[in-house]
Amino acid sequence: MGPRSVPLLPLLLALLGRPDSGRAEGCDLQPVTAEPPITLSYATSTVPRGCVSNSSMGTDHEVHVLSVKWSKVSLVPLTVTVTPGADACSRPAVLILLCSRCFATITSPCSNLIIRSDAHLIPDSTIRAPNPEPPIVSSEEQLLAWALATYGGITSYSELQDPRRLQLHLGEDAHSPPECTPQENFNAILHLEAEVFFHGVKSCSRSDAQSTRAAHIIHLQSEPSSSITGVNLSLSCSQNSAGNQILILQSKANFTWFLSAECNIQLLVSGSYKMPLFSMLIPGNPLPDTEQGLIAEAFEKNYSVIASYSALPASTHISLQIHEHEAAETPVSTTPMDITQPPDLPHQVLRTLKPWKCTDETMEIVIIRSYLEPIKDVVNITLRDIRCQAEKNATHFMLKSPLSHCGTSLEGRGYANNELILSLAKDAVLRSVRVGFQCEIPRELFLRLFPTADFKAPQTELEINKEAFVQASMRWMDHPADLQLKECWLVASEREPVLLVQGGEARGAGVAVLEGPPSSHGRKVWRFRFTYSIPEGGHIPFSAFLRCKAGLQNDTIFEKVLEVRVKDAWRPLNYRGLGLGAVLGITFGAFLIGALLTAMLWYIYSHTRPISKLQPVSSTAPASESSSTNHSIGSTQSTPCSTSSMA
Repeated sequence: MGPRSVPLLPLLLALLGRPDSGRAEGCDLQPVTAEPPITLSYATSTVPRGCVSNSSMGTDHEVHVLSVKWSKVSLVPLTVTVTPGADACSRPAVLILLCSRCFATITSPCSNLIIRSDAHLIPDSTIRAPNPEPPIVSSEEQLLAWALATYGGITSYSELQDPRRLQLHLGEDAHSPPECTPQENFNAILHLEAEVFFHGVKSCSRSDAQSTRAAHIIHLQSEPSSSITGVNLSLSCSQNSAGNQILILQSKANFTWFLSAECNIQLLVSGSYKMPLFSMLIPGNPLPDTEQGLIAEAFEKNYSVIASYSALPASTHISLQIHEHEAAETPVSTTPMDITQPPDLPHQVLRTLKPWKCTDETMEIVIIRSYLEPIKDVVNITLRDIRCQAEKNATHFMLKSPLSHCGTSLEGRGYANNELILSLAKDAVLRSVRVGFQCEIPRELFLRLFPTADFKAPQTELEINKEAFVQASMRWMDHPADLQLKECWLVASEREPVLLVQGGEARGAGVAVLEGPPSSHGRKVWRFRFTYSIPEGGHIPFSAFLRCKAGLQNDTIFEKVLEVRVKDAWRPLNYRGLGLGAVLGITFGAFLIGALLTAMLWYIYSHTRPISKLQPVSSTAPASESSSTNHSIGSTQSTPCSTSSMA
C-alpha cells in the first residue's frame, strides 16, 4: 500500500462541506444552574477594574490593594504568592487583601511584607504578622481613600472575580500615573498574574437525543491584537467518568495546544497540538468558529449532549477537570461501543495518533512506526479478527479491510467499532494489548470507477470507446430510503459536459443504470455504466472529472468529484497529450536530421582522405626505404598526382 495522495478538487470540496449549522437547531445553550459538569479555570492578567500609580514612591512602603469578589462561595482556598522585585525585599511592602468569607494562603520570601486582610488565613503556610484587618468599606472609592490616607500612596489596585491563584510582583514604576484611577478591563500584566474560575458554562442537548454521548467545548476567542499563540491545557477526569465523551478545542488556525491529559476521552482540536509522549506537533482539524457551528460539529459526530460550552478569552494556561458524566434516563436503542480500557501507554499513544480512517465500505489503518517508540517492542498489529494482520515495512504498519470483515461491528450510528491488538515482545515474552476504537464513517458521497461489471478493483483511468462502470454510495443512518442520486456528469476541458444520469435514470447514448446491492446498515449504492466516445479527430483531454450529486427530499445535497485520466488505445499515457500525428512528425524529423548528418560526415571524409595520403616523405630516410616507399605508392595509385610524385 503506497502513500495516499489527495486530489486538489475533492479536497476543496471536502473542506467546503463543513457541518451545517442548521443541524444545531433544537439545542439552545443555557447557563448551567445546577452543579456544573466541569471545573474550569484560566490564566489572565486582565482584571475587571484596576490601576497603577507612582504615588507610593515618596513614602515608606509600596502598597498593593487586591479586592476579591465571588460569584458563589468558593470551597477552594485562594493561593496568593508575592514575589520580590529588583530591590530583593529591601523596601517594605504592604498587601491589602479584601476577601471576606474566603480562605487564603499567602506566601512570600519577603519577611518584611505587611499583610492586612479580612480573609481566613490558613496557618503553617502563611506569613503571620500582627497586623490589623482593613476597615469595613462599602465601595471602591472608600477602600482607595483609606489606603491613600493610611500609607500616603497606592502602587497598584486590582479587582478580581473568582480567582483561584494570584501571583503579585512587587516593584514600583516612576512612569506610572501620579494617581491610581481605576479603569475597566485593566491590563495588570506588569504586576499581577491570576488564574480565575470560569462560571459562564452553558449546556444543552438535542430534543430528540437518544444517546448519552457528551461533548465538552472550549472556544478560545482571541483578540486580533493578542500576541498569544499557544496555551497549556491541564486536563483531568474523575475516576468514574464515562469514556463516551469528546473534548472539542477551538482556536485560531495558527494556535498550538500543549496538552497534559489524564483522561480516557476523545479529542478534536483545531490549530495544532502536542502531547507529552511526542516531540512533534500534531496537526489538528479545521473547526467552525461559531457557537452554532461547533454544536453542529458535535452533533455530526453523534454527541447529542453538549455537557459544557465555555467561551474563554485568549490565555496561556487552562485547567479543566471533567467530573463524572451520569447517563441520562432516556433509553438508548443503539449507541456506539463504550471504550473503557484503562488509560495506559498504548491507549494514550493510539488515541492520540488516531491512525484509523473509514469510508462507507472500508477501514484503513496506517501507523508510522517511529510514532510507536514510546510503547516499544511492537512486533505485530491485528484487528479483532487476528487473521487480519497489518503489513509492515521499515517505516509503517498498514492494514485495509472491508467494514464487513475482521470483526468490525456497525452497531453505532455512523461509527465502525473494532480493536487494535498490539503484540509486544520483551525478554522473549509475548503479550498482547487490546485498544478498542471507533472509526467515524464520513457522512458524504463516495464515487468509484471500475473497469468491469464485477465492481471489485476500482481505478482512476477512463478508456475511450470502452465501457466503464461507476458506483456511487453513501451511508445515511437516519433514513437511507430517502437518499436519491440526483445527477452525474462527466466534465473535461475543451469539451461539452456530458450528462450521464439524472433523477436515477440514464441520459445519453451508451449509458445504462444497473441494479445495485441491497441497502445494509444505512448504506445505499447506485450503479451505472457508460461509454466515453470522442469523434475521430476530436480533442482528447488528458483528464476528466466525474461529478455526482445525491440528496434528500429536504433538498440537502451531497456532491462528490472524482478525477480520472483519459486513456486512448493509440496514445500511451506517458505521452501526456501528444497526438499520433505529433509523434510521427517527431520521428520523421529525427530520421531526416540523422540522414543529413550522415551525408555531411561522408562528404568531409571523402574530400580529406587523399590529402592525408600525400604527405611528403622525409628527406633523411635511407635511399632504399625511399625507393621502396615510392614504389609502393606507385604500385597502388594510378592518378596523375601519383605519376608526378614519382618523377
